[in-house]
Amino acid sequence: MSPYGQDANAYTLTFSEEFNSFNTNLWNDYIWYETSNPTKNYTVEDGKLKIWPQRDASGNFFNRTIDTDGKYYQTYGYFEIEAKLPVGKGTWPAFWLFNHIGSRRPEMDVMEAYAGGAAPWGFNVNGVAHPQAYAPTVWKGDYDGQLVGSRQYDTGMDLSAGFHKYAVRWEPNKQVYYFDGKEVLTLNVSMGDPMYLMLDLWFGSASGTPDNSTPQGKSNSYEVNYVRAWKFK
Repeated sequence: MSPYGQDANAYTLTFSEEFNSFNTNLWNDYIWYETSNPTKNYTVEDGKLKIWPQRDASGNFFNRTIDTDGKYYQTYGYFEIEAKLPVGKGTWPAFWLFNHIGSRRPEMDVMEAYAGGAAPWGFNVNGVAHPQAYAPTVWKGDYDGQLVGSRQYDTGMDLSAGFHKYAVRWEPNKQVYYFDGKEVLTLNVSMGDPMYLMLDLWFGSASGTPDNSTPQGKSNSYEVNYVRAWKFK
């Protein structure tokens, strides 16, 4: 097994989550500053993590975060997921590397998508928003608003129609972001904190506010086939 489109001889596999079960020794189901919403909107089945839009007991769509905070961290390497994205206004799926260290918030967003955003973020099919573009974005996080760089990448495809690979190669002084092995963003930046992994389905931002046009339920999931990480040899 090797990173997609990379030289296998340059890497050693350090993390391989194939989602044959939901491992609570590895994953949390809420972000550190919140508690877990009791409404069930995620599962592991068919070898995939699935997170879907769902209204909770109060009738509101709610954010779901699956992360390795306090359980798994890595500094530098190659990080990759294979995922299919959900449809619907307001949907905001993401894969990031992150940490909260005192007041600092280093953040590497490998993939964020906004189906409900203006083109090319998304497009409508029978009144339902479908994702087409996504963005890798980096915040150095030494102070609030410290944006390093971002790119809206128009894939020209419906990202809910099939699985695609989203990845980053993180070096001491450079980060390269990939879509299906194609380089889409390179940033010359030094970020040396250990980071944990985050997979989430949130709502809002450029995707707008979810409403009755946003399909609920497992059939409209953010599906993650695997999460893998490698270290440099």
